[in-house]
Amino acid sequence: MAELIDQAELTGLFCARPQNFAWFLGAGTSRSAGLPTATDVIWDLKRRHYCREENQEIARQDVQNEAVQARIQAFMDARGFPEQWADDEYATYFEKIFGTDRERQRRYLKGMLSEDRVALSVGNRVLGALISSGLTRIVFSTNFDTVVEKGVAEVSGGSLSAFHLEGSSAANQALNNEEFPIYCKLHGDFRYDSIKNLPADLARQNDALAACMVNAGRRFGFIIAGYSGRDASIMKLLRTVLDGDNAFPHGLFWTGLKGSPIPPPVNQLLEEAAAKGVNARYAEIETFDTLMLRLWRNIDNKPADLNAKVQKTGSASVSIPLPVTGQAKPLLRFNALPIRELPQRCLSLSFKTPKEWADLREARHDTEGQLIFTRADAVWCWGEREAVTAQFGDDLVSVSEADLPSDFTEAENLHVKGFLEEAICAAIARDRPVLSRTTRSSAFLIADPHTEDAGALGPLSRIVGKTSGIVPGLFSAVTDEHPQAEQVRWSEAARISIDMKNGAVWLLIDPDIWIWPARARQDAVEFLDQRRRDRLNSKYNELLSAWVQIILGTDQRGVDVRLAAFDGSEDAGNPAFLIGSRTAFARRLGR
Repeated sequence: MAELIDQAELTGLFCARPQNFAWFLGAGTSRSAGLPTATDVIWDLKRRHYCREENQEIARQDVQNEAVQARIQAFMDARGFPEQWADDEYATYFEKIFGTDRERQRRYLKGMLSEDRVALSVGNRVLGALISSGLTRIVFSTNFDTVVEKGVAEVSGGSLSAFHLEGSSAANQALNNEEFPIYCKLHGDFRYDSIKNLPADLARQNDALAACMVNAGRRFGFIIAGYSGRDASIMKLLRTVLDGDNAFPHGLFWTGLKGSPIPPPVNQLLEEAAAKGVNARYAEIETFDTLMLRLWRNIDNKPADLNAKVQKTGSASVSIPLPVTGQAKPLLRFNALPIRELPQRCLSLSFKTPKEWADLREARHDTEGQLIFTRADAVWCWGEREAVTAQFGDDLVSVSEADLPSDFTEAENLHVKGFLEEAICAAIARDRPVLSRTTRSSAFLIADPHTEDAGALGPLSRIVGKTSGIVPGLFSAVTDEHPQAEQVRWSEAARISIDMKNGAVWLLIDPDIWIWPARARQDAVEFLDQRRRDRLNSKYNELLSAWVQIILGTDQRGVDVRLAAFDGSEDAGNPAFLIGSRTAFARRLGR
């Protein structure tokens, strides 16, 4: 398994000498600017092919629906297309849709990557400032768009010309002559005729651009962002760097979203690099924007004019009056309960050896949920101090207390939002017939199919009947990772999240259905559609009331209920929440 590096250490390495690092950017870095990723493009190509072959009409936005995706993918699977997430998906669909017609490819990408779609995020502006200030000298990308060029133009008013497939021969010469900054688009630019999408194109790189990248890999460290490693020709180039002397002299650092597994090709490359003495590690980040903003904030002596353009938002006093309270019908009920009080403090842990997300997930599992973690610059925790000491032993240096940020919606505090959601689910599940589960993006409460207090689920069962069961005739798919088929089971559930609006904090409850094992959810689409087909306004309203009663243990309106995650007194290790039982509502303004 590739070694991990935390963001604090990566920030220190980069900010000590930014000029030592080249950047390699994938489509994920442009997504923050509003442009589609390779996965988005793949689904759009699937949609186009399906509609053409089946004489159907499916809007682009409808492809986000899981049921629509399942129908389209089943069609593709039946006709011998690559499996979903296969490495050759992208190239195969481009070839099937466009053949070898370069002009049709270019027009399609021009529409998908339209200048009108670009809305630069703070991460794009930071990269523009790094390039404009000379702190970043060289950038490589598989993207066709103009996001990097726009970032430079917005923060400095200057221009950046990219080396691409047309006019590529000068790229390596520019590097040898240190004619910085250098920006190379390895797969071309959609504004020109030469782009690389088809299998024959992607099998190899343009020789001049490839030579430039290999040359750079033996002079600079590399930071790779927003890229999955699915392109074999790019991975081959990185291995070519490793085959020579002085490979990645300042390190090779691959970034990926927290909670996501390291793609196997990436893991293999980093292990190979580490075996050859390269400081090659994987960094888990919240988003590209948060990473770039963290780097920018820690760079000393930033040019003031560029900094003003990067952090162009500032605090200002505003007074925008809210509309008067409405009194007219209809009454609209929201799926939000007011949270009167949030935890203010937590435990802060320090260790002899750094702890990565994998270590914390293992500790959470080992203690059966009695410890709840998050981490950014430090590891924060909820749970009994004795349980912390027992879990980490001599590796634990100290346990102190830390204040939680007051605004968990800020970009650098998003990990706190998940921390709070996991804690509030644990607090609810402690004395209720429900299970608490968290995924990378969501928290859930699930009707416990094995509860001895089935009567406590009465508010739910009176509406939906059974609250759990098996999906008849459905078993999970057999894979190399999961060689045994499992009977697919289900339970009524509610997706739980916390949000802040107009200075108030709300608990959002969205009734749903949980599938075991989770990987079989896509296979259970037909069952889910059947079970949820009648959950329209009236029934949804009843479901919401049932879940409120189960969560708070009362059907009274206008009362406040206090919940704590663990037994014992409320302190920095035991998060407590005060939740109101009346859901938010709105009335139409009177005329």
